[in-house]
Amino acid sequence: MFPPPFCPVADALPRMRARGYAVLAPTDMAQGTCTDLAGLAALVPSWDRLEADGYLKDGGRYRRRRHACFVVEGDDVRRAPHRAHWQSLDYNALHGGMQRWFEPIEPAVAEAAAWRQLLVGLARWCSALKGERAWYVEAHQFRIDTTDGIGRPTPEGAHRDGVDFVAVLLVGRTGIKGGETRVFEAAGPDGQRFTLEVPWSLLFLDDERVIHESTPIQPVDATGHRDTLVLTFRSGGFQGDDEVG
Repeated sequence: MFPPPFCPVADALPRMRARGYAVLAPTDMAQGTCTDLAGLAALVPSWDRLEADGYLKDGGRYRRRRHACFVVEGDDVRRAPHRAHWQSLDYNALHGGMQRWFEPIEPAVAEAAAWRQLLVGLARWCSALKGERAWYVEAHQFRIDTTDGIGRPTPEGAHRDGVDFVAVLLVGRTGIKGGETRVFEAAGPDGQRFTLEVPWSLLFLDDERVIHESTPIQPVDATGHRDTLVLTFRSGGFQGDDEVG
């Protein structure tokens, strides 16, 4: 496994401007976003209560998730009414073009101080890069397991998400091999591969400039799984506002 190219918190925004992505160790992520790591750790048991994703077109049973939407403006975090997750076929050729209704993220998670600190801190980075504004945030709790013998974190393959920025945080991995992260220039040949292993490591992406994927996981024992938190930040509204009622 290739180690993550962690950068100091002071280099995170310069790295984003230069390369379109940055990878931070948990302590740097927490420092840079003013987030309480212990508070995030207290939310981990909620990943045991995710619901099955019934929309997988490959017929798999390996993905569980919950979803919620927020509007972050300055230090204010407002949870939006529950809505379908929608992506254009331009960005998700496998699961795009349809309304996917997932079970909502639990109120105790969405209202936790550390959760809101994380959203505010990352939105502050987005504004530093693209200008102060409201950010429309979709949050996805994922568990990819090895029920089918193999689990696919990104069954759609290397992709963009159709937003401004994407934050991928590793919550935990146990009893697996694989799950390598790959980031590529959207308009060039350069790429990097590495494996996130430490809980609350962060991959922060400029979605207009890079594409990303995670390779399949395979079991080392019967309980093998990989948990992540994915947060997308978009200006101007949620993706699919004209398509989702």
